[in-house]
Amino acid sequence: MTAGAILTRLHGRTAEDVPRWAVLAAYATTLTTLPSCVWRVAAVNLHAPLLERTTTPPRGHGPVLFTGLWYVVALSVVSEILAYLTVGLVSEWGEVVPRWIPGLGGRRVPVLAAVVPAGLGATVLTLLFPYALIMLGLGRMINGTRGTGVIVHGWQAVAFTMTYAPLAAWGPLLGIVTVHYHRRRRAQNV
Repeated sequence: MTAGAILTRLHGRTAEDVPRWAVLAAYATTLTTLPSCVWRVAAVNLHAPLLERTTTPPRGHGPVLFTGLWYVVALSVVSEILAYLTVGLVSEWGEVVPRWIPGLGGRRVPVLAAVVPAGLGATVLTLLFPYALIMLGLGRMINGTRGTGVIVHGWQAVAFTMTYAPLAAWGPLLGIVTVHYHRRRRAQNV
């Protein structure tokens, strides 16, 4: 089976008139979230030596349930699903609702139904992740208080940075693909 056949099975057929760069950018969004998802699951759920272990959670943090198995797995799965939705902006299922969806199957996806949430998501992600990484670099929480909630030293800090830095590209990549989707779909409707 060729790489093209595998990709077609994973996301369906690429929509007409979608350039290769847009398809690559859409797939790149799924790769921006993957390293941090793997780091989280490895550090928290598998107890890989990626964090300094403390006996008590840092002050001001929620109950242990929110740093445990289900929260981390759910956060990772939801992050990947949201990133994967970018692939819909370059695929046929981003233009026509798949037939297996009851009541909506076979209908055209309204352009704004895809562009508005994707545009809002791109804006929030473009602002949030660079800000969060800067605050972390300054040794602060996202709300500006001292401490990061993540205790890493030496090689752990390098691993953490390398796995979370790609998240800063998620918003811009989503924004670029969204603008292309909007222009392409609008040109089709003219």
